[in-house]
Amino acid sequence: MSANGGGRAGGLPALLTRMPRPRLTALGGGLLAVVVMLCAGLFASLLLDDSMTFYGVCFVVLCAACALGVRVAEALTAPVAVPIAFTFGLIPITGEDGVGAWFVALASTLAVNAGWLYGGTLVAVAIVLVRRGLYAAGRRRSRSAARTR
Repeated sequence: MSANGGGRAGGLPALLTRMPRPRLTALGGGLLAVVVMLCAGLFASLLLDDSMTFYGVCFVVLCAACALGVRVAEALTAPVAVPIAFTFGLIPITGEDGVGAWFVALASTLAVNAGWLYGGTLVAVAIVLVRRGLYAAGRRRSRSAARTR
């Protein structure tokens, strides 16, 4: 039996103690989001006939993962990076001939799928606010505990 309670069957606290802490920087989280959304857009374009449902679900999951994976000190960058990644991921989906036609298709796709964009961004904002609140509460507790010693 391990010291962290790993011997308990199905213990959630044991699972949480084994999970690694978030290690992504703001730049790393943004780059990861762009790469993942480009891959999702390419996959949706090539294999799923430009399925925006698949793309949107991937985006919402990515928003949650990005908000949870970025370091707490830089977590406020996640809600900024994910909409940029959403736009970059649309490049394979809006494959049009000519720059003007491509920009029109991109703007149309963004307008039609604004629900996915706003929903995923709100998921990231909610997670980041909770994480920052828990972080601030923990710091306050440690400061007050240091003062009482």
